[in-house]
Amino acid sequence: MSEQLHQLTEKHCENPPARYDDLKVLFLNCTLNRTPVLSHTEGLINVAKNIFEKNGVSTKVIRPVDYVIPAGLGLDMSQTPEWDRDDWPQIQKEIDACDILIVCTSVWLGEKSSVCNRTLERMYGYTHQFNEKGQYRDYGKVGATLITGNEDGVKHCAMNILFSLSHIGYTVPPQADAGWMGEAGPGPSYRDEGSGGPENDFTNRNTTFLVWNCLHLARMLKDQGGIPAYGNQPDEWAAGCQAGFDSPEHKR
Repeated sequence: MSEQLHQLTEKHCENPPARYDDLKVLFLNCTLNRTPVLSHTEGLINVAKNIFEKNGVSTKVIRPVDYVIPAGLGLDMSQTPEWDRDDWPQIQKEIDACDILIVCTSVWLGEKSSVCNRTLERMYGYTHQFNEKGQYRDYGKVGATLITGNEDGVKHCAMNILFSLSHIGYTVPPQADAGWMGEAGPGPSYRDEGSGGPENDFTNRNTTFLVWNCLHLARMLKDQGGIPAYGNQPDEWAAGCQAGFDSPEHKR
């Protein structure tokens, strides 16, 4: 972290507009590198993690690549004939326990990593379940993304990831993506010496905005008990309680 960013972070965290120490943030680092191999994406994660922790927020970083995660949309693929082991339910428990989920990835061929794709697919497999208010299970959670690489594609990946999170029920705040790209083509990655990544003002600004906007939105959602349960409950729709929907039958 640059000294300028460190000073700004200290200043902002001295007198925040609310308390955030009851919030939990989970970073899913969809790097291709298993622990303990260096992850450039984790370098940017650490910038955001530092700001969250200075506000008393509980943070956790998981690398899905460290786990056995089969392809599929089942809740537990080890219960199917195709797979003997599935570690995804362990990760899903961590997702369920967090208030803010930040999906992080490197960029390859202009796309998010294969690990990131599988992570989102497995999350999608749980979307038929509901929360205690009868909404889809991820309503009330905040979603964002951090992306690194040494080729173009940050906005393309962010567009896909943030849509995916929103589609399954997450609330996405303003400025919910941040990233760092080195010079186009082969070159240094974020944590390589002399890359300029940790000192990049644009990346540091966007990462800081992302953290604070996630905090503000998560605070609002938690204080009001999530998204209001009106007009967005699948079982009520199926039972005929279709709030505000003018069906063609009403016009006859």
